[in-house]
Amino acid sequence: MGTIFTVDNLITLGLLTLLQAVLGFDNLLYISIESKRAPIEKQAMVRRLGIGIAVILRIILLFVLMKVISYFKDPIFGLHITNIIHSSFNLHSLVVLLGGGFIIYTATQEILHMMSMEDIELQDRKPKSAGLVIFWIVSMNVVFSFDSILSAMALSNVFQVMAAAIIAGGMLMIWLADRVSAFLQKNRMYEVLGLFILFVVGIMLVTEGGHLAHLSFFGHDVIPMSKATFYFVISVLVLTDFVQSRYQKKLMKMKELKIKG
Repeated sequence: MGTIFTVDNLITLGLLTLLQAVLGFDNLLYISIESKRAPIEKQAMVRRLGIGIAVILRIILLFVLMKVISYFKDPIFGLHITNIIHSSFNLHSLVVLLGGGFIIYTATQEILHMMSMEDIELQDRKPKSAGLVIFWIVSMNVVFSFDSILSAMALSNVFQVMAAAIIAGGMLMIWLADRVSAFLQKNRMYEVLGLFILFVVGIMLVTEGGHLAHLSFFGHDVIPMSKATFYFVISVLVLTDFVQSRYQKKLMKMKELKIKG
């Protein structure tokens, strides 16, 4: 055990913990939004338990990937139609593709619900069971974990160091999830922004899954959305929402002044 706690391993642990925090942003947003589907009194418990179970599964997945990484990369099946589609799916690509597709479906469903509601006060639907919400949080956490685990394996080959970083990242996620959920609850105007960010997360995962599957349509390869592009798009969405809200407030103020005048 003494050889584990070297200066190099401690520096790597710090870098991996930071990496877990950066790569966990999209996961954190999904957890915060999904936990709102549970009964109000159980939402905090759902977030903590969901993340806790997911951390355990991440460590198990890390152990498995270190032993049988080749099985996740070996092709399972392919689709080949001349000049139309070409692909070679493996387990990794299927998990990422299905996870991204589900997130796009979830975000779209919530956006359509917001557009169809007649009364903002009556928008809340019947909550889902805590167990079902925990199941989806854990499932999506496993999808998101592939990036962070594979990145961790590129920086270190010491299981204990990577497991410690996953645990530290999970504790940070539990702490932040409660605060992000509380912020969205108090500032419901940002729910739409959060859902569109989640939609972009789904697109990022789908493109990544397509790239992993060597997917191409009509001779054009599917190119994964980079993290830099992802954060640039998110920055544009946040800036647009900020400008729009400020502009709307000014329009309302001008309208009030005209009415009073």
